[in-house]
Amino acid sequence: MTDETPPGGDVPTLETVAAVAGVSRATVSRVINNSPKVSPQVREAVEAAIASTGYVPNRAARTLVTRRTDSVALVIQEPESHLFGDPYLTGIVRSVSEELSGTDVQLVLMMVRTGADQQRLERYLRGGHVDGALLVSLHGDAGLPNRLVQAGIPVVVGGRPLGSETGITYVDADNIGGARLATAYLHDLGRRRVATIAGPSDMCAGIDRLAGYLDAVEGEPIVAHGDFTRGSGAAAMRELLDSAPDLDAVFAASDLMAAAAVTVLRESGRRIPDDVAVIGFDDVEAARWSDPPLTTVHQPVHEQGRRMTRLLLDQAIPGVPAEPVILPTNLVIRAST
Repeated sequence: MTDETPPGGDVPTLETVAAVAGVSRATVSRVINNSPKVSPQVREAVEAAIASTGYVPNRAARTLVTRRTDSVALVIQEPESHLFGDPYLTGIVRSVSEELSGTDVQLVLMMVRTGADQQRLERYLRGGHVDGALLVSLHGDAGLPNRLVQAGIPVVVGGRPLGSETGITYVDADNIGGARLATAYLHDLGRRRVATIAGPSDMCAGIDRLAGYLDAVEGEPIVAHGDFTRGSGAAAMRELLDSAPDLDAVFAASDLMAAAAVTVLRESGRRIPDDVAVIGFDDVEAARWSDPPLTTVHQPVHEQGRRMTRLLLDQAIPGVPAEPVILPTNLVIRAST
């Protein structure tokens, strides 16, 4: 098996590139396979020869030789309806795709929700079909990323994984700090009955944003739970109005839940922000177009996706696993407060 394009007609081969670059066929192969045993000057000459001849490596042959597929999986542990309805998830997909656009690495998008889905996913990843995996929106403990890491598969997780984190690289936002900042701001405005619509309790983002609220809330916590979606935000807001009709502020753990809360509050006759101030989390486009525009905690979604992708590509090179990355959050003030 060789690494060259099948000969025929004027199709350039590995020998063509070698002749143009003035090096051996083996040297060209080493450059194509990213071997470190090539000087920068020789690499530059070979890459110029590849460009001038239009040579395209045989991907199938290269895979057999290098054990690389030049593809990575983006695994989202949500149903498809959540992907297309959640601007955070679509932002991650877009930023990962943009980061890979300047490389030869292809993106494989995989949706996982049921136990059967996860078993099929693990068989696929262990089968060597991709060079690594980005895991996003994980629910439950860190069983999946731990098993993949133990199997020698490079993994980067979007968000801090629950459970054991040893040996797992992840990129997260400062969820605790952002939630603490939002809750404290509501109290600084003079609000005294500050409630929260928390995220799911089987995800670190939901747990950490609730922890930040509990750190900063003054007086009795008022808590209802959602799952980051509009529907759950509306249901949670109705629950809060039943249990604490005198509330005067709400911190919601996502902008989608916050926007739904605003709708329910208005339906109940509350004015925003006169009667009830509302803050969301994420700073997605929906926050800017809400009526009124939402005050929210900004998290750098696109930077998170880009950093995850770069860390995964770096992990494909043997070395020390990257340290987890925590990106800063900040409060964006708009008319809902």
